[in-house]
Amino acid sequence: MSDGLVTWAFPTTIVFGAGAVRTVADHVKRVGGARALVVCDAGVVKVGIAERVRALLEEGGIAAALYSDVDPNPVEKNVFDGVAAYAAHGAQCVVSVGGGSPLDTAKLIALTVTHDRPLVDYDDATGGDRFIGAGVPPIVAIPTTAGTGSEVGRSGVVTLAATGRKTVIFSPHLLARAALLDPELTRSMPNRVTAATGFDALTHCLEAYVSLGDHPMADAIALGGLELCAAHLVRAVEHGDDLGARGGMMKAAMMGAVAFQKGLGACHSLAHPLSSEKGMHHGLANALGLPAVIEFNEAVAHERLDRVRALLDPSAKTCAEAVRRLRARVGLPEGLRAEGVTEADVAKLADKAFEDACHRSNPRPCTREDLASLYRASL
Repeated sequence: MSDGLVTWAFPTTIVFGAGAVRTVADHVKRVGGARALVVCDAGVVKVGIAERVRALLEEGGIAAALYSDVDPNPVEKNVFDGVAAYAAHGAQCVVSVGGGSPLDTAKLIALTVTHDRPLVDYDDATGGDRFIGAGVPPIVAIPTTAGTGSEVGRSGVVTLAATGRKTVIFSPHLLARAALLDPELTRSMPNRVTAATGFDALTHCLEAYVSLGDHPMADAIALGGLELCAAHLVRAVEHGDDLGARGGMMKAAMMGAVAFQKGLGACHSLAHPLSSEKGMHHGLANALGLPAVIEFNEAVAHERLDRVRALLDPSAKTCAEAVRRLRARVGLPEGLRAEGVTEADVAKLADKAFEDACHRSNPRPCTREDLASLYRASL
C-alpha cells in the first residue's frame, strides 16, 4: 500500500471438475510448451498419478519427463536437482503434480531456470521479490491434495541451507498459468492427510480474513472458503469417495490461497519452524497452533472471529472452541506434545517463528515472547 492505494489481483486460469486432468496437454500447448518437466514426489508416483499425467502429456504430443525427488518439506537441493532435470530434458515448461511440496518446488525450479541469484536473495521477508522478473517458464499445476492452494498461489516455500529456516519466496511471476482441479485425484488421500490438509485450507482462510490490511475481495473469498470447510471437511475425511466433499475442499484450498495474498498471521509463523525443525506436516502444524492464536487475537479481532465461529459451529461459545471441536471431529490431536514437541523445543522454535514474516500481518502485534507463549499454549 502506498499513498492510500491498494492493488488487487487473482488471475490464474482454473479448470475444475472430475476429469479436469485430461486437459493437461491442451493447457501446456496453450502456454507454448512442447517439452514438459513433470515435478512430483514419491507419493504421487506410488499411487500412479504421476505416470498418468506423463502419459496424458505424451498422448497429447508433449514430450514429458518425471522429476520426483521432492521432500515433504522441500529443501534447496530439491530445487537445484529439478533445475538439472529441466535442462537435461530440454524442457520448456513445468507441470507440477501433488500437494504443496511439489507445487511449491516446481515454482522455484521454474524461477531458478532463468534467475541465477542464491535462493536466499528472494526471501519475501527481506523484499526479495524485487529480484524476480519476467521470463519464468510457464507452469501448469495439478493439485492432488486440498490444503495449500499452491496451484493458484504466487509463492513457493523452501527450507534454505543458509538459514535453516522455512522461507517464503513470493512474486506474481511465480503464478501458474493454469490450475487443473480434479477431485478424483484426491481420493487416494488417507483420512489423516485429508484432515491435516483441510485444516491448512481453513487456516489460510481464517488468517487471511482477520489479517491486517484492506482487501474486500480477499475477505469475501476467505469467508466463502470457510463456509466450504464447514460444509465439506468432516465429510471428506469420513467418506473419502464423496467427490462432492472432495471437490468442496479443493475449492476451499484454492480460495484460501487466493485470499492470503492479503496476508497471514501468527499461526503460520508458528507452523513454519515446526516443519523445518521437527519435520511436521504443515497443515497439522497449523491445526495444532490455530486455537491458541485465535485466543491471542480475540481482543483485537472479536467481530471477525465471531463471524468465523458462526460459520464453523454456531453452538460454540468462541471461535477457538469451534476450531477445537472441528479438529477433534476429524481425528487430529489436541496439542503439540502428541507430535513430540516439548518445552525444551520452545526457545529455538520461537526464535525461528519471530524471524518468519507471516506474523507481521497478524491483527495483534507479536513479540518473540508472545510466540513462545503461543507454542506453550499449544503443547
